[in-house]
Amino acid sequence: MPIPVVRSEAYYLPPPREPADSYDCIPVAERVFTWLSYRTGRRLIPPVGNAEQVYFARVNQNRWIVDCACGAAQVTSPTDPRSACTQCGLGWCALVFPADPDAVETELLDLLPHLRNWWHPDDPANPNRPEPEPQPEPEPAPDPEPEEPTS
Repeated sequence: MPIPVVRSEAYYLPPPREPADSYDCIPVAERVFTWLSYRTGRRLIPPVGNAEQVYFARVNQNRWIVDCACGAAQVTSPTDPRSACTQCGLGWCALVFPADPDAVETELLDLLPHLRNWWHPDDPANPNRPEPEPQPEPEPAPDPEPEEPTS
């Protein structure tokens, strides 16, 4: 059985001392705050407001992730396409996922998990972004015929 691509709902799980479904009442995008609060012993509160930034989600070594402008990253999920940074506190940003995330995950299943990487074709950070087709040079306008001098 292939190993599925990891989404935040499978990554940010409650600690073993809590019931397995104790995070089910927390929206998927907000689970990172609860999980990280427990792991670091710090109180992290999700931001209240939205940010204007829009980020592209990508698959990095078998995990859906989103990168923040501050350099932090976190596991994300297409089931709740938004993200807020736990490091710099940037508010909720919209995420761009492929039209069919399940198809992307299926396409990657033949690769070993550590080789599963995917970038959205429109992501400016995509190192494999397709080059735009070169536009043909317009043909120069023909030179006008020189006028004969009139005497």
